[in-house]
Amino acid sequence: MTVKELFDAGALKYDATRRKVIYCFDDFYGTLLELIPFAPGDRFSFLDLGAGTGLVSALILERFTNASAHLVDISEKMMEKARERFAGKKNVRFTIADYDQEELPGSYPLVVSAMSIHHLSNAGKQRLMKKIFHMLTPGGCFIHAELALGPTEAAEALYQQRWNRHLDSTDIGKEELCAIYERMACDRPATLDHQLSWLRKAGFADVDCYFKHYNFTVTAGRKPNAP
Repeated sequence: MTVKELFDAGALKYDATRRKVIYCFDDFYGTLLELIPFAPGDRFSFLDLGAGTGLVSALILERFTNASAHLVDISEKMMEKARERFAGKKNVRFTIADYDQEELPGSYPLVVSAMSIHHLSNAGKQRLMKKIFHMLTPGGCFIHAELALGPTEAAEALYQQRWNRHLDSTDIGKEELCAIYERMACDRPATLDHQLSWLRKAGFADVDCYFKHYNFTVTAGRKPNAP
């Protein structure tokens, strides 16, 4: 199955298991929220790439109540769940698109992505970093909550052992657990060093990793202000 087909199939149960799958959920997503360079009452728009069911956008809009969200995802089923989540909300837009192959919509001061870009090839990841940089407004920020490949085979084996041990200890049903492992088989993460390097090469400033727990990382970079 393709990545799109796997996420279409898993859309109904995706949110229910997210906290169980990501064992550092609060710190992982909490760091993303902390890095957003706006005050809670500010008005701003943001683009959520690989938005899925809208989990990240919901967390952002809960804290930044005057913000507007534009969700982009390749999975129609995931976006159906996102539309249900934000039913009646006029500050949320939806686009079904393959952000690897299509142009990014609009221009924004903030772009976020969580647990999505690791499905691209390394070449695709680098292309996307450049696309994100060019569509950000000057001073805009990209915040990326993502998986990282271990820097060595031994480190990667440790990452996977930790994650698999956690997953097997949860109360997730056998059928859903098999579906999660099937989706994980499509993961193509890059090392943290590569991810940071690609951000810098794309033109981002102030690039850093602000959270890391085994293979879960949160990185960010800023587009410099125009001279």
